Amino acid sequence: MTVTSETRRRPAGSAHREQSTARRVRRTPELWIASIGSVLSFVALGGFSLVMTKIDPAAFERVVMPALIGPEAGMSRQEAFEVGRTLGAWFGATLLLVLALVSVGIFFARRRPSRRSTGWWFLAAGLACLLGSQLILYPIAFLFFVSAGLFALRPVTDGSPS
Repeated sequence: MTVTSETRRRPAGSAHREQSTARRVRRTPELWIASIGSVLSFVALGGFSLVMTKIDPAAFERVVMPALIGPEAGMSRQEAFEVGRTLGAWFGATLLLVLALVSVGIFFARRRPSRRSTGWWFLAAGLACLLGSQLILYPIAFLFFVSAGLFALRPVTDGSPS
């Protein structure tokens, strides 16, 4: 027997496949954290936006106005109703922006997980959530910031500096 007959032969492209699977980077924690942030922002921003666009003035005055503006706001009922509806529309637009930024970030994270620059999309989503909610949803924005930070700080297994 010769040495070549004792060793198992591999197909021509298998060495390349082994190298590519060894260098595969997984961004599972980053994607899970960003997805949880997306769901929570959908519930918070989308819920408020839906309630404010569907509520009638009488229910607004009875339920929402005392909690949103307070009993002695110095505003008429109609002005307070318009402010509430405007805030609901603003939260709806913020939700669309946050979900778009997270979707782009997830797309790039799945396509090229070794790139650290993908974290900028999640940072932008966190800033949009934070500023769009007028600093109310800072815990949810923090999830996007954590995801962006993990993209920047987690080591890439193949030794790539990017």
